[in-house]
Amino acid sequence: MIYPVVLSGGSGSRLWPLSRTMLPKQFLPLVSGQTMLQETLLRLKGLPDMQGPIIVCSNDHRFLAAEQLRAVDIEASAHILEPAGRNTAPAVAVAALCVAEKDPDGVMLVLPADHLIRDVPKFHEAVAKAAAAAASGHLVTFGIVGHEPETGYGYIERGEPMPASKGCFRVARFVEKPDEATARKFLDSGRFYWNSGMFVFKAARYLDEIGKHRPEILDAARKAWEKGARDLDFIRLDEKSFLASPSDSIDYAVMEKTGDAVVVEADIKWSDIGSWTALWQAAEAGPDGNVTLGDVHADASRNCYVRAESRLVAAVGVEDLVIVETSDAVLVTHKRCSQDVKRTVDALKAKQRDEYLVHKRVYRPWGYYEGLDLSERFQVKRIMVKPGSKLSLQMHHHRAEHWIVVSGTAKVTRGEETLLLTENQSTYIPLGTRHRLENIGKMPLFMIEVQSGSYLGEDDIVRFEDDYKRA
Repeated sequence: MIYPVVLSGGSGSRLWPLSRTMLPKQFLPLVSGQTMLQETLLRLKGLPDMQGPIIVCSNDHRFLAAEQLRAVDIEASAHILEPAGRNTAPAVAVAALCVAEKDPDGVMLVLPADHLIRDVPKFHEAVAKAAAAAASGHLVTFGIVGHEPETGYGYIERGEPMPASKGCFRVARFVEKPDEATARKFLDSGRFYWNSGMFVFKAARYLDEIGKHRPEILDAARKAWEKGARDLDFIRLDEKSFLASPSDSIDYAVMEKTGDAVVVEADIKWSDIGSWTALWQAAEAGPDGNVTLGDVHADASRNCYVRAESRLVAAVGVEDLVIVETSDAVLVTHKRCSQDVKRTVDALKAKQRDEYLVHKRVYRPWGYYEGLDLSERFQVKRIMVKPGSKLSLQMHHHRAEHWIVVSGTAKVTRGEETLLLTENQSTYIPLGTRHRLENIGKMPLFMIEVQSGSYLGEDDIVRFEDDYKRA
């Protein structure tokens, strides 16, 4: 049996302002109507012996990931929560322990949640070859057939071909990201592939190898798994144990050290969508080389990526630019500088600005809220609550709230009172009063919330009851 392990961590900071810490690129619809996570899962359909996916993600994204799986009718066989990122080697070690409990001979297909693969039939062929090699005890990676001297990827040099396995080779060496001249030499030689970061191996073989080469990672992962606990539909790893693990990638911890590394040639139209330039390359450009999404007017402009999320964007007489507009930020950069967007995110974080962290629309397990206006001592939000969902029973030390129902039916707990409110009705929640909001209707509930007080931060919430077990 094959157990897909989908790694859904990471912040995707090079795709700011669309990708942000609380809503990173793997949870966004960047290339189609589906999010990157959903695309990753849906392309597994049709592969034989495929079990339900094991999702590994951060605690902050647990409800987001679960909701996106439900939206495409996919049920995870396990949903593992990392208390903090420790790179791929510890995450996959925990997933391997999960698989080994279920199936001692289980094969893992390890996939990042944010990759683009255009040729799905060839991807399925490559997975079949990799699974056969993994069944023989090899640790397999996918080598992407490159069509240009890409300096943003690591490379794999192939060695001797595997007997009776067409398209499978022993790994001669892994190479760090090269300069352009070296990358061109690699491409011309025909012996080098882009390193995809996707893997296939038996869970038991991975545990053997990481225990041999990085025993401290295996020890921390094992303790985190054994001391972990169920939380609703999630498996919450033991925080202290997992944080004791060194941070390392599968490549460094295992693949560059093992004597059983194999690479499968994969010409699958792959991209890791690691920058806006990569997204422009992956998209269908118009006659002038422009890729435009949303309400965009491009005049005498060439080879640009222009994305409008909330308003009209006009690009006039420009070339090779990336222009991305959201409701609270606009990015303008030359395509050759798209890898440097991360520096802007780091600067925003250092200045403690919210734009690196969240959008104006912030998703919660019960729905979302959207900031409309903010000034000294007041804030206005638009709130959507899904049918059958409810917020926690809570109170605030520093703010009062006025709720106005726009559409739907709200059940409101206010102190000892219970109210039913419908369209155009409102209520007031005094400071310090326990309160709760619930959608008892069959349609989404939309409300306007006006907050007033000396402090309006999201951390001014004291929860007494919560369906989602948040602190």
